[in-house]
Amino acid sequence: MRQIGRDRVLSTSLLSLAIALGADPALAQNATPAAPAEPAEAASTAAEIVVTGSLIQRPNNTAVSPIVSVSDLALKQSGTATLQDALNQYPSFTTGGNAATGGQGTGGRASINLHGLGTNRNLVLLDGRRLPVSDINGNVDINILPEAIIGGVDVITGGASAVYGSDAMSGVVNFKTVRSLDGIQLDAMNTISQRGDAFKFNGSLAFGTKFAEDRGHVVAAFTYAQQDPVNGSSRSFFNDKTPSSFLGTGTFVPSATNAPTAAAEAAIFARYGVTTAINPLLNLGFNNDGSLFVQTGAVNYRGLVNANGYSIVSGNVRMPVGQQIDFYNGMKRKTAFVKGDYELAPNITAYGQFMYVDLNVHTASGKSLTQFGTLTTIPVTNLFIPADLRTLLASRPNPTAAFTWNGRYVGVPDKNWDEHYFVQQYLGGVKGKIAPGWTFDAFVSYDQTQHDQTLHSAIVKSKVQTLLNAPDGGASLCAGGFNPFGDANMRNISTACANYITKDAFSPEKLTQTQAQAQINGSLFDLGAGKAQIALVADYRKNTYSYVPDSDLAAQNIEAVIASSAASGKIEVKEFAAQLDVPLIADKPFIRELGIGAAARVSDYSTSGHVTSYEADLRWRPVREVLLRGSYQRAVRAPNIGELFAPASGTQLVIGTPPASIGDPCDVRSTARTGGNAAQVTALCVAQGVPAAAASSYTFPTTATGQTVTGNLGLTPEEATTFNFGAVINSPVHSGFFSDVSLSVDYYNIRIKNVISTVPGLTVLSKCFNLDGTNPGYDANNSYCRLIQRDNTGQIVTVATPYLNLGGLKTDGVEVQVHWGTPAPFLGMTGKVYVDAAVGWLHKYQVQLLPNGAFLDYTGISNGGAGTGSVPPRATPTWKTLTTFGYRSNNVGVGLRWRYQNAMADVSSVLTPATASAGVGAYSLWDMFASLKINSRFELRGGVNNLFDKGLPLVTSSQNGTDTALYDPIGRSFYMGAKVNF
Repeated sequence: MRQIGRDRVLSTSLLSLAIALGADPALAQNATPAAPAEPAEAASTAAEIVVTGSLIQRPNNTAVSPIVSVSDLALKQSGTATLQDALNQYPSFTTGGNAATGGQGTGGRASINLHGLGTNRNLVLLDGRRLPVSDINGNVDINILPEAIIGGVDVITGGASAVYGSDAMSGVVNFKTVRSLDGIQLDAMNTISQRGDAFKFNGSLAFGTKFAEDRGHVVAAFTYAQQDPVNGSSRSFFNDKTPSSFLGTGTFVPSATNAPTAAAEAAIFARYGVTTAINPLLNLGFNNDGSLFVQTGAVNYRGLVNANGYSIVSGNVRMPVGQQIDFYNGMKRKTAFVKGDYELAPNITAYGQFMYVDLNVHTASGKSLTQFGTLTTIPVTNLFIPADLRTLLASRPNPTAAFTWNGRYVGVPDKNWDEHYFVQQYLGGVKGKIAPGWTFDAFVSYDQTQHDQTLHSAIVKSKVQTLLNAPDGGASLCAGGFNPFGDANMRNISTACANYITKDAFSPEKLTQTQAQAQINGSLFDLGAGKAQIALVADYRKNTYSYVPDSDLAAQNIEAVIASSAASGKIEVKEFAAQLDVPLIADKPFIRELGIGAAARVSDYSTSGHVTSYEADLRWRPVREVLLRGSYQRAVRAPNIGELFAPASGTQLVIGTPPASIGDPCDVRSTARTGGNAAQVTALCVAQGVPAAAASSYTFPTTATGQTVTGNLGLTPEEATTFNFGAVINSPVHSGFFSDVSLSVDYYNIRIKNVISTVPGLTVLSKCFNLDGTNPGYDANNSYCRLIQRDNTGQIVTVATPYLNLGGLKTDGVEVQVHWGTPAPFLGMTGKVYVDAAVGWLHKYQVQLLPNGAFLDYTGISNGGAGTGSVPPRATPTWKTLTTFGYRSNNVGVGLRWRYQNAMADVSSVLTPATASAGVGAYSLWDMFASLKINSRFELRGGVNNLFDKGLPLVTSSQNGTDTALYDPIGRSFYMGAKVNF
C-alpha cells in the first residue's frame, strides 16, 4: 500500500495538515509542472506513504474517508511535550485524558477522543496495528508512544468499523513509525513557563542501518521524557477555588438526634463576647487556644485568613483545595523501540517489532480529609477534648456518646499517587507476494501492561480510630499521640504518629492482549478503468484483565478515597473482514475517475456473540482538481471488559457548591431548597436520610462526593450509523498568486443507539430532585433517587452510576480545511508564505439518556466536571479552529498559530435550565514558532506558546473553577529544541 511520487500526495489525505502546525505547505497540493519546487526533505519523505483508511491500495491512493495527516515536523513545532496535546488542537478532537486529568488514583492516562463520542469509540493504532490497552475499558494510553519513532499521524475522522474493527465508530488515529533510518539521530527539546515552572524535557537517540546488501533493515530508538508537576499554589487563580468545609482545625459535627442544648452553647459563646443565638446543629471548629468557633458565619474564628490554606468564603471558614492540588501531573518516561525486516527470499520478507515502556505518572490532590466510608468518631474519654467542647458534650441527651468530627490532616503529607506502567509489546510477521497482483501479510503479537498504582500517605481509618479511642490519646502507641483539636495540634503531629496512621497502598493491575492476523490482497477484474481489488482479513484477539486493590482500599479503610474491588475478566473475538474496490470509469469527459467500494466485517465475541459491520462508498473526480466522495457505514460495538465485568469501583463525582452549581440539592443553599417546591424537596431529603431535625440547616461540606461505577453482564451491543460526504478542490491555476490553493469540506453524521455508558452523576441528582421536571411527585422511590446513598448524617456517600444501555447519541457537523500559499522568492529561492486553517462546525450534539426518552441538546455546552471519556464530553463548542500564518523555505520557517473556540453555555443550562449558571466566553490563544536548518546535520527549533499569556476562564461546572485539561493553565511558555544527524 505505497505510493511513489509527490504527484498524488493530496489524494492520500483530504488535505495534508502537516502545514497547519508549521510543516511544509507544498505537501498540501497536487503538484503540477508549474508548481514551485518543494524542499528536498519533503520530497524524500513523499516517496513512501502508508495509506490509512483502507485495506486496499485504491487507484491513485484516493481516500474516501476524511483523513487529517500530521507530520512529525508538525508535532515538533507544536511546542507540546506530548502527542495528545498536539492533536487536541485540531477541531476533530475533543480533549480526553492529558496531563491535567487522571488524579485521585484514576490512572493519569493520555487518551484520544474523536468528535466527543468517548475515548473507547475510536481506535488507536501504530502502523495499522492495535496498541497495548491501558485500562479495563480498552483505552490506549498514548503516553507510551516515544515521539522519536513517530513519522506522522493519520486521523480518519469518519467511522471505520468495517475496515478496522467495531470499536472504530468515531474514527481511527494511526501513528506511523519512521519507515527507515540510516545513521544516528539525536533530538532534544526543553520547555519552561515564564514563571519558571512547568519544565518539560524530551530527548531521544535513534539509529538505523541496512545490512546484507540491503536485504535487512533495523531501526531503534531510545527516549526519555519528563514533565514536572505544577501545584495550584503557584497560580493565583486557584487561591479561592474549591472551598472545602473540611478544615485543618477540625470540627465537631453535632448529631441531629443528640445535639448540645442551645443554652449551653449560648453560655460558652457569651464568654467569647458573642451574644447572637447559635444554632446547636451547626459545625463548631477549634481555635488554637481551645475556644470554639462556628464555621458558618466564622463566628469567633481566631485563625489565619488567606494563609496556611484558610479563607473566608461568603462569610464562612473554608480551606480552598485549589491551592493544594497538582493541576498538572508529573511524568517520567523511558522507552525502547526496535523494529526490523529481512528479505528471506525474493518476495518473502520477515519483520519484527519490540517496544518497552517504563512510564510513571505522578498525581497529587492535597491533604486527606475525613470523607467516605464509616466516619471515625471520638469518645468523650479522649484526653485532648478542649474544656469548652467537653462542657457542650455533657449537655447532650446522651452525654457519654461518641461524636463525629470532620477534619483535614494538615500535618500529614499530601495524598499522592504514582501510576507506574511497564508496557511490553512483541510482534513478528511475514509478508510477500503470492502471485502477480496478489500479496499477503500475516503477524502475531503479544503485549502486556503492568500498572502498579501506589497511593502514598494513605491515611488508614482504623489506625486513626485506635488513636482516638486510646485513653492517653495514643501517646503509648506513637510519640505525642493524635490531637485533632486545632490547626496547630494537627500540624504538630509527630513523625511517629504520622507514620502510624499512614501507609503506601499498593494496587496492581495487569492487562494482556494477544493478536493474530492474516491479510490477503489481490486484483480481480478490469472494467476498463483499472483493476478491481479485494482484501481479505482474518484475525483473532484475546484481551485479559486483572486488578487487585490494596486490602485497606477494598475495605474502604482509607480516608478520602473511594473503595474499589478486585476485578478480572477476558474477551476473545474472532473476526473476518473483506473490502472490495471497483473502478468504474476513468479518463472520460467529466469523469476523470469514478469508483465504488464496500467492506464488511463479522465479529464473534465470546461475551456478546456475532455482530456485523459494513460500509459502502463512492468517489467521483469530474476533473483533475475536484474530488467528490461519500460513504455510509453501519457499525456495531460490543461491550468491553470494563462495561461487562467492572466490580463496584469508586471514583470522584464533582457536584460543585450551590447555588452556583447543582451541589447536593438537599443543601439549604441550593436552588432546589430555595425554590417554589422547597417543602417537597425537604421531604424528599428526609426520606433519603437527612435527619429531620437537621434539614433546616443541612449543608454539604465540600464540592465532590463519591461515585460508584459497576459493570453489567446484561449489556447489549451498540449500533451506529455513520455517513459522510465531502469535496476536495485544488486550484486549477498552475502559476501565480492562486496556484497553491486547496480546499476540503466534509460533512459527517454519526448516530448511535443502545449507547453503553454510565448514568451521569449530575443527571442522577437533577432527575431525582426534579430539577428538569422528570420527578414532579418528588418520589423517593424514583429510579434515579434509588441511586443516591447517604450516611446517618444525611451526607451523600456515593451516587451509583452503573453501565446501562442508555439511549442514543446524535452528532453531525462540517469540517473544513483550507490552504493558500505563494512563492516568496524575495526571502529566498525556495521560500513560501502560506495560510492554513482547519475549521470545525458542530451542528448538533444530542444525548438520549433512556430509550424512548427525549434527546437533550448538548451543542455548545461547557461540561467541566465530565470525565476523560464521558458522554457528553467536557466541551462541545460550535466552532473550533486552528489557523497558521507562516513562511517556510528549505532552511528557515517562522509562523504564528491561532487556536480558537467559541463561547459555550454551562451544562446547568441543560440540567437545570431555570437556574443556569454563567457559561464560558470565547477562548483563543496565539503561539509563535520558528525553525532553522543550519546544515544537513543540525537543526534548531523554538517558540512561544500562549504568546499573550492568556489566563484561565471561569468554568462554573468544574470543581476547580476552570478546566485545566481544556484550557491552558500554564500561561506563556518557551521551548527550544535541536536535532543532530550523524
